[in-house]
Amino acid sequence: MRFASHRDIARVLERALRRAEVPVAFSAGFTPHPKLSYVNAAPTGVASEAEYFEITLAEPVAPDEVRVRLDDAMPDGLDVAEVVKAAPGALADRLEVSEWRVELPGVGPDDAAEAVAAFTAADTVEVERSTKKGRRTFDARAAVLHLEVDGRATRDRDETYAILRMVVRHTTPAVRPDDVVNGLRRVADLARLSSPVMTRLAQGPLSDASDAIADPLAADAQADPAGRAVDTPRPNPPARSAPDA
Repeated sequence: MRFASHRDIARVLERALRRAEVPVAFSAGFTPHPKLSYVNAAPTGVASEAEYFEITLAEPVAPDEVRVRLDDAMPDGLDVAEVVKAAPGALADRLEVSEWRVELPGVGPDDAAEAVAAFTAADTVEVERSTKKGRRTFDARAAVLHLEVDGRATRDRDETYAILRMVVRHTTPAVRPDDVVNGLRRVADLARLSSPVMTRLAQGPLSDASDAIADPLAADAQADPAGRAVDTPRPNPPARSAPDA
């Protein structure tokens, strides 16, 4: 599903909800639409293990029943890991940061480490990206809270390969992992990459105590502990500390 757009995923979800016979509420007017909200969708071309939807129901249904029925109706590769009864407050406001894993084939770990050091030492790193309104230049450095080379993941590989872990704050304009990779190329003359493999591992609020990514659904579960349905235990995202300025 790496190359499915957020619109593709939203359409798949709508079809799955119909197949699962989940009573979704619809908007009023001449062209009613299901009340679904795809919050902070991952960009096209990346994989994700942490996408969130908000669904308004026309009648009460137990979260566990919604999770099981919807998960059974989703295609392979799209799993419904958790459903909670929503507490007051916007979910989007809790999705403050994302953790990303970026695989860089053709780049050695030492070269990647030098680029990371140059990037984190810089005050600003301007990158350029095509948008609907044309080319836009913006700073990719300020949004990056943590950036490192994952040496453990590349230790046993024979080919030239580097893997990055990064924690990026959600900003406007959004700084995507490919923007960070372009920033690394800019500050360290890193080799041009044809196909970095990017995966979102987690997203949520930034913990005040440890700079770790907290569970964005924790507030909902605390408000109604019985209203949480989980397929498998949710692993705690690894703590990521912001580099010293």
